[in-house]
Amino acid sequence: MERLKSLIREVPDFPKPGILFKDITTLLSDAGGLRQAIACLADPFRDVRIDKVVGIESRGFIFGAAVAERLGAGFVPARKPGKLPAPTVRIDYALEYGTDALEIHEDAVERGQRVLIVDDLLATGGTARAAADLVTGRGAEVHAFAFLVELDALRGRERLAAHDVFAAVHY
Repeated sequence: MERLKSLIREVPDFPKPGILFKDITTLLSDAGGLRQAIACLADPFRDVRIDKVVGIESRGFIFGAAVAERLGAGFVPARKPGKLPAPTVRIDYALEYGTDALEIHEDAVERGQRVLIVDDLLATGGTARAAADLVTGRGAEVHAFAFLVELDALRGRERLAAHDVFAAVHY
């Protein structure tokens, strides 16, 4: 995991003063790092039945689709409102300073399916919790969450306590 951590660039004062942004684009541009990151996210779930992988917009799409392929599962994009073409279900959720929303297609997951939710970063857990609520609202089961990076001090894992949470890199 130290190799993955070494490939993540830290950008001070982005997107605002006082924030030390963890930029994964440097990891994505390294072929070996990208391959290792995908393996780290997929391997803990190789021997478990996963029917669908939900990737959260937008960097969750990168990892989620690759993890789905490795696990032999379908991929479901969880998107910002208005981006999906067919009928959707939506959930609004609170952020530190305001609200946001996610949508999936109405037919994206089915009752009884086992779902892995994937994103690049676990911070406060609000977006991941919303994705889980979308999935369970359709009758599917959230098996676990997988994140490339977890910001431990923000305690997002606590919002996901009812599920297994895996993170490859911790800050």
